[in-house]
Amino acid sequence: MSLDAHDLTWSANGTPIIDGITLSIPQGRLTGLLGPNGSGKSTLLRLLAGLLHPRAGTVLLDGRRLGALPRREVARRLAVVAQETSTDVDMTVTDVVMLGRIPHRSGLARVSHDGPHDVLEAEKALARCGLAGWGERRWSTLSGGERQRVNIARALAQRPTELLLDEPTNHLDIHHQLDLLRMLADAPTTVVASLHDLNLAAQYCDHLLLMESGRLVASGPPAEVLTEQWMERVYRVRATVSLSPDGRPHLRYTSLAAHDEDRGRPSV
Repeated sequence: MSLDAHDLTWSANGTPIIDGITLSIPQGRLTGLLGPNGSGKSTLLRLLAGLLHPRAGTVLLDGRRLGALPRREVARRLAVVAQETSTDVDMTVTDVVMLGRIPHRSGLARVSHDGPHDVLEAEKALARCGLAGWGERRWSTLSGGERQRVNIARALAQRPTELLLDEPTNHLDIHHQLDLLRMLADAPTTVVASLHDLNLAAQYCDHLLLMESGRLVASGPPAEVLTEQWMERVYRVRATVSLSPDGRPHLRYTSLAAHDEDRGRPSV
């Protein structure tokens, strides 16, 4: 396991947000982080990335405490894509993607002209996100979905060993959602992505983490986590789960209230 957490706890204004979470992220696989709004997914990702410091507990990267590692090493290893990224600086797409190369530069090279290897990595990352030829476009002209894809390209250009994404399919149409998740599933990188679409998580993720009120309540393969019982408890919906030929679950939902109403109707 490359990324682990032991008994993580974090609170805001005295209110527990993350409550004693212990987990291990499978190396080189796509892990989906699930849970309703307010369950603590974004906070957990920020703790795993070292952007927040836990009140208690430890995050380990290859068995070493994250907070004790050199910042440069962490910057090279871990890439993060947040839900929203804004800037008042009118940059080109290439400028944004090149930010991912900064941790790999040394000395004056960090502020000097981009080297040919950096340019190649940026071009490859843009192509992987379906943005080949977009380098000269201005950031300010992009839609929310386009900015999301550029930010993912920036993270890929960093060539991280661990990639953490907070709702990466946000703002993307279904075509680009499928392309992105397929690319992440095929990447030779340890990926953790928070997701709201449970069927997309079931289709593309190898491993799932299910959160409820700041706690990790279930983890494992999709068929073990996306069960009717967990859906009713955590999401407050009635789910019907069927398995595809490859063993991955597919879910259909109804609200608990609608289900109870249907049960109460007389048969005719």
